[in-house]
Amino acid sequence: MSETLVAPNATGAGPRRTERLSGRSPLRRFLIRPEAGSLLGALAVFALFYAMAPTFRQADAMSTILYQASILGIVATGVALLMIGGEFDLSAGVGVIASALFAGMFAFQFSTNVWVAVALALVFSLSIGFLNGWLLIKTGLPSFLVTLSTFLMLQGANIAVTKLVSGTVATNNIEDMDGFTQVKAVFASTFHVFDFRVSVTIVWWLALIAVATWVLLRTKVGNWIYAVGGDKDAARAVGVPVKRVKIGLFMAVGLCAWVAGMHQLASFGRIQSGEGVGNELLYIMAAVVGGCLLTGGYGTAIGAAIGALIYGMSRQGIVYAGWDNNWLMFFVGLMLLIATV
Repeated sequence: MSETLVAPNATGAGPRRTERLSGRSPLRRFLIRPEAGSLLGALAVFALFYAMAPTFRQADAMSTILYQASILGIVATGVALLMIGGEFDLSAGVGVIASALFAGMFAFQFSTNVWVAVALALVFSLSIGFLNGWLLIKTGLPSFLVTLSTFLMLQGANIAVTKLVSGTVATNNIEDMDGFTQVKAVFASTFHVFDFRVSVTIVWWLALIAVATWVLLRTKVGNWIYAVGGDKDAARAVGVPVKRVKIGLFMAVGLCAWVAGMHQLASFGRIQSGEGVGNELLYIMAAVVGGCLLTGGYGTAIGAAIGALIYGMSRQGIVYAGWDNNWLMFFVGLMLLIATV
């Protein structure tokens, strides 16, 4: 397999074309990268709000922007990998909340150390990802329909099960339970770098980006992901384990959803069961703005990170500029349209 398929080039666009790229100017090589457009868009958004909102220039504002970007970007990293592999996951938004609900209710109802619930929540999230991938393979249905079904089931179950267990639409507070302080330190703490306040979610985000980028550009599995997203039949013909790759990508989304869900739980100690609806579209938006093709086979994790950063700057920049917050989704939609075109 490794002799048949060569590693993707730095653009994430498929096989290396060293001879052709070496004859191009540095500017041309930059512009053909998947994340080039999103980087230029991020610079434009930054310049806009830097000029119009003095608060935007402050260190605390930058901290908040990066925090907002990391919350979106953690799951968008997994979604970007899945999209490069040619699939979608519409259940990721409610999957984040489902993971947090599972951990919160299990810890409270069974009076366990919170770390036990966190570990089991990881198994739960990976199982959702596995189920999505398995159903996709077994039914042959488009991932849009499979994950839409999972989305609807999780949306209903999140509320119904929470009401059945706790009697309300929110979980019981677990802040005074054993292990919660340590869980909070890992998933929802902050620290200072000079005068800059850094949320630990930014560390998780950067770590996931680094791992995803390494996998895509430096491993055989990354080569398989691009091959499956580009043409799964051709990939299967040369020995790529298409089924395992697709299931693994859905499970990667589950892993990222677990990280985001544990942050939600550790931040507040309890979870509202109706949250998360609509976030799946923001994850896809970040990936598409970052250069991932809807047809698969093209994109990078770094591009998805830039897409998440654009969202973070837009969300906070509109507030700092004193604009009506209802313009946020219009602005995000406009960026998505520009990126797609």
